Amino acid sequence: MKQISYLLSYPLTAIFYLAFGLSMVVFHALEVICFKLFGYKGLKKSVDYFNWTILRCLNILGTSFKMEYLGEIPKNVPLIIVSNHQSMWDIPPIIWFLRNLHPKFVSKIELGKGIPGISYNLRHGGSILIDRKNPRQSLGEMMKFGKYLVANRRCGVIFPEGTRSKNGVPKTFHRKGLVTLFKYAPEAYVLPITVNNSWKLQRQGFFPMPLGISLKHTVHPALKISDFSSEELIILLEQTIKSKVVV
Repeated sequence: MKQISYLLSYPLTAIFYLAFGLSMVVFHALEVICFKLFGYKGLKKSVDYFNWTILRCLNILGTSFKMEYLGEIPKNVPLIIVSNHQSMWDIPPIIWFLRNLHPKFVSKIELGKGIPGISYNLRHGGSILIDRKNPRQSLGEMMKFGKYLVANRRCGVIFPEGTRSKNGVPKTFHRKGLVTLFKYAPEAYVLPITVNNSWKLQRQGFFPMPLGISLKHTVHPALKISDFSSEELIILLEQTIKSKVVV
């Protein structure tokens, strides 16, 4: 059975990439049109459905998705999602299933150009692009991001490991970015999320992709930033997120 699944993964991966590539091109054009005609609301709607389409493309591979909620998500308050990071496929379920929160991302500056459907939204949709080789630029962007989340009561997403885990084992959380966000968004709540099994989609590289992977996002109860010191909160977040990682 495993051998049959492996053989089928080749043609299905090819079909997946064809569908995914087409959706990137089509939705890039839609994002530009929607943003120019309808502003932020139009861009957000097109991005939401782009990510819904990505999930449908992954369904070609038999990939399934589950969002488990362990508590109520506060409404009408700024939020900071803190999550472990396993692959690029961590992101579409967050954007689609938590679309009412208006998630924005802390992304590396290299993603801001050349990726249809993704770079345009990162530049115009409220996310930030940080240059990891330039601490001053990164700090300034994080400061502005915290203020933006508070002013607009939106949701920022940060992966404090810095890079994705290629085998699912969480890396140590970096402190500086989190501390800066907490400082400039003190009235926000933090929403810890544990991602499982996303790394398996790329355990053999980009081709072929395995079939039948079940991605799971566990959304933990929200924590109010002002109830903790930064160090206490980071330790608690790291423990909470890692406690649900299954490798």
